[in-house]
Amino acid sequence: MIRRQSIVASVVIYTGFAVGMLNVYFFTKEGLFTPAQYGLTSIFIAIATMMQAFASLAMPSYIFKFHPYYNHHLPARKNDMISWALLISCIGFLLVMLAGWIFKDLVIRKFGKNSPDLVTYYYWIFPMGFGLTIYTILESYAWSIHKPVLTNFLKEILWRLFTTMLIVLFIFHAITGFGVFIKLYAFTFPGIAIVLFIYLIVTKQIHFTFKRSKVTQRYFKKIVSLCIFAYSGMIVFTLSGVFDSLVIAAVLDDGLSKAGIFGLAQIMTSVIQAPQRGIIAASIAHLSRAWKDKNMELLQKIYQRSSINLLLFATGIFALLTLNYTEAIYTLGLKDAYLAGFSAFVLLGLTRVIDLGTGLNAQIIGTSNYWRFELVSGIILLVFMLPLTYFLTRQYDILGPAIANLISQGIIYNLIRIVFLWKKFRLQPFTPASLYTIIVAVCCYAACYFGFKNIHGFTGMFLRSAAFILLYGGSVIYCKLSPDVQPVWQSIRKRMGV
Repeated sequence: MIRRQSIVASVVIYTGFAVGMLNVYFFTKEGLFTPAQYGLTSIFIAIATMMQAFASLAMPSYIFKFHPYYNHHLPARKNDMISWALLISCIGFLLVMLAGWIFKDLVIRKFGKNSPDLVTYYYWIFPMGFGLTIYTILESYAWSIHKPVLTNFLKEILWRLFTTMLIVLFIFHAITGFGVFIKLYAFTFPGIAIVLFIYLIVTKQIHFTFKRSKVTQRYFKKIVSLCIFAYSGMIVFTLSGVFDSLVIAAVLDDGLSKAGIFGLAQIMTSVIQAPQRGIIAASIAHLSRAWKDKNMELLQKIYQRSSINLLLFATGIFALLTLNYTEAIYTLGLKDAYLAGFSAFVLLGLTRVIDLGTGLNAQIIGTSNYWRFELVSGIILLVFMLPLTYFLTRQYDILGPAIANLISQGIIYNLIRIVFLWKKFRLQPFTPASLYTIIVAVCCYAACYFGFKNIHGFTGMFLRSAAFILLYGGSVIYCKLSPDVQPVWQSIRKRMGV
């Protein structure tokens, strides 16, 4: 069940990535957008994400945790959960807007010199942040009523298609000037929020009432307690994810251009993470049940299976991307400036490989009785990441944030959680296959790199990629590095009639 759900989720996400890669191509191609303009779109998303984290006031966690109680005890028209969640989030966003207005002078001082366009279009970030806030609340509600496919489509595919449409209009001069483009871009998240809201209204799956229900009154103290804790964790998690881009834009000369170069490296490494989302979604219910039943054997099985499966995928995709990163920039006619992001890409990619290779440690802790440790480990992450990112960025340019990510998130953060699970429950994610996977990936990478080093263009990219996929995939199957690979391989052979 976990394997099948993970594969389906990954297909949806990778379809979105395909559209996203098309957008990246247009953003980075010579003669269309400048690195600074592409960097501004990345900074818009980073700041909008921060706005959402502050404004939502942990309402998604409230919905996830208490929706079953509301759904069980109340008829649909008396269910006040989504009404309060949306109202509180709107109030939260008003507070964010107030803070944005009060601290605008600080933003000008920090970003005005190195990222002047961010100051120019500062107020246009707020529609994007508001749209993302409302969408996140509605998305959480849609998940709770078993509509994850729809929300994945909207966020992973439709949002990117909106961006594609704007890019095409910009290319053909239907949008006159980048100023008009970025203002319309700010409304892409409100766009998908409106689509989801209309769907829920038309299908009569959402109702509004502000009369306090018996469930709200009964669980009010627990709701407040959960939201305070979850809010702290969400701020920690979000800040750790966007801080590097903000620092680049603030402290480096020509900050937006360098944020664009760093953003390309981030987007490429995000491809590595796609299966993690699917496996998390498919595993949460099983982890919760295993803890409830005190089934440590099942927990260890899920921990190790998730670790080896994610490690196999992460190392393979990372090696494939590394083989073709610089060649793709030359061959596809992207700006040479993006070559400067290769070293950052390598370090960020290693961070993702480590993170995926350590399995579902965050989810195992989060579903246990020790879920508060997730906040503790998150605070430790920030204690290391924030100063490291700032000082290393000033010292090593865009390579600095990548080094900081590898040290703080890749090594320290994951090591803390691995040690915690081993000390408390004797759970650990690794098997001998973990080491064999790394060895196989390195050997296949070396063979393809040196074997096709002097072949360039689309021919070289195709030959390197095909050779690596055959070598790496064949080795994984032959060595039986994961018990989940064989059933998938047998299913493929059966469908092909082999």
